[in-house]
Amino acid sequence: MIISMSVENWMSFRRKATLSMVASKERQHGGRLAYLKKYQTRVLPVATIYGGNASGKTNLFKALNFARMLVIKGTQPEGIIPVEPFRLDPACARQPSRFGFELLIQDTIYEFSFAATRTAIEEEKLVHISGTSEKVLYHRKGGKPNFHHSFRENMFLQFAFQGTRDNQLFLTNSVNQKVEHFKPVYDWFKNTLDMVAPDSRFEPFEQFLQEDHPLYPVMNDILSQLDTGITHLGGEDVLLENLGLPESFMMKLREEIPEGSTVRLLLEPFGDRIVITRKGGDLLAKKLVSYHQDREGREIKFEIRHESDGTRRVIDLVPAFLELMSPASTKVFVIDEIDRSLHSLLTRQLLERYLASRSTEARSQLLFTTHDALLMDQKLFRRDEMWVAERDQQGNSSLFSLSEYKDIRFDKDIRKSYLQGRLGGIPRIISSDPAACRDKAPLHAGEKR
Repeated sequence: MIISMSVENWMSFRRKATLSMVASKERQHGGRLAYLKKYQTRVLPVATIYGGNASGKTNLFKALNFARMLVIKGTQPEGIIPVEPFRLDPACARQPSRFGFELLIQDTIYEFSFAATRTAIEEEKLVHISGTSEKVLYHRKGGKPNFHHSFRENMFLQFAFQGTRDNQLFLTNSVNQKVEHFKPVYDWFKNTLDMVAPDSRFEPFEQFLQEDHPLYPVMNDILSQLDTGITHLGGEDVLLENLGLPESFMMKLREEIPEGSTVRLLLEPFGDRIVITRKGGDLLAKKLVSYHQDREGREIKFEIRHESDGTRRVIDLVPAFLELMSPASTKVFVIDEIDRSLHSLLTRQLLERYLASRSTEARSQLLFTTHDALLMDQKLFRRDEMWVAERDQQGNSSLFSLSEYKDIRFDKDIRKSYLQGRLGGIPRIISSDPAACRDKAPLHAGEKR
């Protein structure tokens, strides 16, 4: 789980912006909050980020994705670190970009932070947080390590640090060197955090091809209830040679796919979804297809490319939501523009299903950005689950939780206030009409008009 995350001097975020998933004192929808008994803390299952175009929502997504890729893939020996500092203030180009995360991994909270320029990691820190104290496992600054005293006699750990390049995270290199002490944090970025961009069309879908898969009936039931017109999805056998894949790629498939493993392909320009598996030494390919019912009740097969863009988006998102709704899941999905190509009612139905599955024992989380003001509804979300991204006239973005606005009652229709600009986070439309150019600056948290 994400407890909190922060970013500073990154793209539109000049000043430090923090998104906290720790619940406030409000009681609304309290039964779905994860309760961490060890820390006496309640954690939110969802964070919804609203805002106009160019308000900074996607930049927050990009910051999180950058940190994930830097952790799990690292950099080349002579490569630059692809940081994107705030560009509208020349002084920011010379300052490091800073990232911080508080993560719940199993039953322990870790705080991981780092500061990076294009050429070097200026600072890096990992803290183990117990219920009553904090233990700095390591703190790297100025090219020197400061390990917790329990590690200071560990010569292999010292050796691993000496082998860490200036442009590389010690966390990444320590795992590459088979140091196990900090691997849970690395594994969280690699296996728990899942990023879904607006044009992502490649969530796991092979369960749609297997009628004996335990989630097969559930997924098809959801597709039917969401009024896609699809009765069910299935797989059609195709010849690998007919897919038009480059010969070099075909050779790689033949040489590198082990028995029983699966490779997913998304083939352009039609968006065909292909699953290739090796069984009995042979490579077998299946293509995802959909079935509709005609007026006489007969099933008619459709290619996925014949489905609407919205239906294909639903097909891509349903596996993610089913993973989130699993009682044992610890996944964190971050979806940029969740409403892309989806009707508001479809998006709401997916969110309602997910939130209805949450309990004090649940550990999965969903963070998403949206332009859809119809989702700004206190019957669906708590105030501390709703955030607004706003860009000021200097180009700097800020994040505000609606729980910071003291005059918002739990039963208030906040959508109207948002669309009137009273909460910020909407486009500033420049008008040539002088009467329309009055001061309509949004309220700051806690203010009243």
